[in-house]
Amino acid sequence: MEVIEEIKNRLDIVDVVSSYLRLQKVGSNYRALCPFHSEKKPSFFVSPRLQIFKCFGCGKAGDIFKFVMEIERVDFKEALKILAEKADIQLKEEKEEFGERARLFQICELATKFFEKQLESKMGKKVVEYLLNRKINLESIQKWRLGWAPDTKSSLVDFLKMKGFSVNEIEKAGLGFKKENGEFLDFFRGRIIFPIFDLNSKVIGFAGRSFEKEGPKYINCKNTLLYDKSRVIYGLDKAKKEIKNKDFCLLMEGYTDVILAHQEGFQNAISVSGTAISDWQLQILGRFTSNLFLCFDSDFGGDQATKRAIDLAIQREFQVKVVLLEKGKDPADIISERKENFEKAVREAISIMEFYLKSFLSQYDKNELEGKKEIARRFLREVKKIPNEIEKEFWIETLSKEIGVSKESLLKEMEKIKIEENFFGEEKEEIIFKGEKTKREILEEKLLISILKLPQNLVLIDNEKMEYFSPEIKEILGKLKEDLKFDPKNLSEKAKEIFFEASLKAEIFKDCMEKDEITKETIFCIKEIAKDFVKEKLANISESIKEAEKNKNQKKLQEFLKELKIWTEKLSKI
Repeated sequence: MEVIEEIKNRLDIVDVVSSYLRLQKVGSNYRALCPFHSEKKPSFFVSPRLQIFKCFGCGKAGDIFKFVMEIERVDFKEALKILAEKADIQLKEEKEEFGERARLFQICELATKFFEKQLESKMGKKVVEYLLNRKINLESIQKWRLGWAPDTKSSLVDFLKMKGFSVNEIEKAGLGFKKENGEFLDFFRGRIIFPIFDLNSKVIGFAGRSFEKEGPKYINCKNTLLYDKSRVIYGLDKAKKEIKNKDFCLLMEGYTDVILAHQEGFQNAISVSGTAISDWQLQILGRFTSNLFLCFDSDFGGDQATKRAIDLAIQREFQVKVVLLEKGKDPADIISERKENFEKAVREAISIMEFYLKSFLSQYDKNELEGKKEIARRFLREVKKIPNEIEKEFWIETLSKEIGVSKESLLKEMEKIKIEENFFGEEKEEIIFKGEKTKREILEEKLLISILKLPQNLVLIDNEKMEYFSPEIKEILGKLKEDLKFDPKNLSEKAKEIFFEASLKAEIFKDCMEKDEITKETIFCIKEIAKDFVKEKLANISESIKEAEKNKNQKKLQEFLKELKIWTEKLSKI
C-alpha cells in the first residue's frame, strides 16, 4: 500500500517510540526498558538506520506499525489510523467501519459530542456557571471536552440508537443498562461528564460527577473493551510530553485537580481516579519518568490502598516524593486561590521516606523508650521494603541519629520484621516463551553479525561454502555479495526478520571486537556450520545405507557408499 510507505517516509521510529517510552541513546541506536515484559535492565533497542525495534528479552520486534499494534493493543487497521494521524496523512474514508473496537470508538465519540451539546441547555448553562465558579475556564472546558448528561431516562440511548447503534453496543460501551423490567436506560443521568482519553486522545470511557442531586459524588463507566480503570491514567495524553521534559509527574486525586493544574501551567499533572495506583499504571508511567510527586490530602498515609500503591512504586524503583498540602485542601483549591503557593509546595516536596519519618516522629515521643520502639518498628518496616541497599543504609543512619539508637540495634530489629511475600499485590512476572534456537541457527546468526561488522570478510565465503547455509542465510549473503547497500524489503519475510535482528546486534556490539577477532569469529562460524552440515549429511547417508542393506539393494548401496566417502573426505578437510 502506498499510504503505508508514505507514513514510514514521514515518521521516524525513534520519534514514534519516544512518544511512549524514555529512550536512551547508545551509540547510533536507542534503548529502553521493554514495555512488553517486566525487566530491570534495558533490553529493548530501536534502530534509526533500520527503522525497527527489537527486544532481546522477550523477542518482540518489528517496524512502527508493529510497535503501535503491540503497545496500543490494536489491530493493524487501528495502528494505521493512529500513525496516519501522527504523520498528518488523510486516509480515504471507508463506507463503513467494521470491528467491535471501531464501533465502540464511534459510540464514545458521538456520546462525547452529545454531552458537550447539552451544555447549551438550560441546566447545561448552570453546569458551565458552576465550572467557571470552580475556576475552570471555557478554554479548559473545551480542551477536556466536559459535558452534561441530562437527568432523563434515555436521551443518550435514544440519540445513539438513532445514529444506528444497537442497545447491545451501547451497553458494551458502558453507556446504558437494562433494568429488571427490560427497560434500557442511560448509565449517566444528571451528572457533569468527564470524558476519559487514551494516549492518542481518543475517548474510551467516561466519569460522571453528581450535580444538584443525591448519590455518589463520582461514578465511572464499567470496564469495557476500550476502558479499564486500572489501566487508564487521566490526563496522560496531554501530560506525557511535559512529564518527559520535566522528568517527574504530579499525581493527583481528582479530575478537576488535573484540569486546573494544566490550566495554570502544571502540565505534568495526572490522576488515577483516586489515590491507589496499579502495577499496570506504574508500568505505563515508567515509560515517561521514574519520579512521582504525590499531591494528595495530608492524611493519605493512613489509607491502606494508597499505602500499598506507594509500596509498589518503591519496589518498582520509582523515586516517590510528597507535595505537602494545607490540611483539608486539595490541589484544585490551592491552585485556584494562589498558584504560587502550589509552586512552592512542589519545589519543597519531600521524599516519601522523609514523610513517613516526620509522621511517626509527630505521633510518638522519641525521648521515651516506648516512643523510640514504636517509631523504629513502623519506620523500619518501610525501610525494609526499599530494594536499593545504599538507600536502606542512608535511612537507617538517619533514624539512628533521630532517635538515638545504634545502627547495629536497628539492623537487628529490622531482621525480625517479616514482610508478606506478596504485599505489593503484584501480578506474577510475565513468563516469556522464546523459541529456542538450534546450534546451527546461533552459528549462522553469529556469522551474519560478523559479516555485517566487517563486510570484506564476504570473500571467505565461496560458492562451495554457500551450500552449507540455510535458505534464508544463502538469500541474505547472496544479496550482500551483489550489493552491500541492498534494500532489505526485497528479502523473504523470514530472511528479512533474521537480517534486521543481526543488523541491529551488529550495530549495538560493533565496538566489542577488534578486526582480527571479527575475522577469527567469521572463520570459526564458517567451519562449525560446515562441520554441522556435513555431519548431518553423513548421518542421513548412514540411514540410507542401512535401508539399502535391509532391502538388499546393491545398486543403491554402492551409490550411498560412494557418497559417504566423498562427504567423509570433505569433513576431514574442514
